Amino acid sequence: MAKNVDQIKALLKKCTDEQRREIFHYLRSKIPIHPIEEKLNCSAEIILEAIARASDLTLRGIRGIIAEASFKYEVLDKLKGWKDVTPDGNDSFDFKIKDSKGAVTIQVKMQRRKEHRPMMADKALKILPVGSYVVETQRTRGGKDLRTGENTRPYRFGEFDIIAVSMHPSTNKLEYIPLHGRGLAAADAEEQEAIAQVPAGVHQAG
Repeated sequence: MAKNVDQIKALLKKCTDEQRREIFHYLRSKIPIHPIEEKLNCSAEIILEAIARASDLTLRGIRGIIAEASFKYEVLDKLKGWKDVTPDGNDSFDFKIKDSKGAVTIQVKMQRRKEHRPMMADKALKILPVGSYVVETQRTRGGKDLRTGENTRPYRFGEFDIIAVSMHPSTNKLEYIPLHGRGLAAADAEEQEAIAQVPAGVHQAG
């Protein structure tokens, strides 16, 4: 089998780009890339084309989803001694991992952008230092609690342990900076601040 595969690879090297593209299209018709193709009953190429045609608002949400998926596959799945125990449902955190000492909850957020550029910290809050970036530490969508009438957009203190900030807007790479969630509490220690400082130049590669 391995010999046959090596022979096929050697033949492919001799093919023109047009011939390789024809072979690729043939293989794509036989091999789905991801189960989402079956779920949506359309090819990955059509799904990507739909994303390419999406509005800026839709792309913002898609970037966040990509950051979450990348964090799982490029960071969490490579951790030694930790197990992903994320429950089903819509929790305040995106991931929950556990080792022999206990569990940690993680919320993944995209670095804040403004006018298609990374937003600097001093432009968000004047008290923040020049040269740093920011992340919004609140839910994407707002709302009201039907029982209490309270604003549900801010996270409550202790709803997660760590924020993993995707630095893609600055680096064009799927890199992350961890921020301690409990250090982002507001003065009343009940709700998180809406904006948090992200240090520049200290990235953890995914």
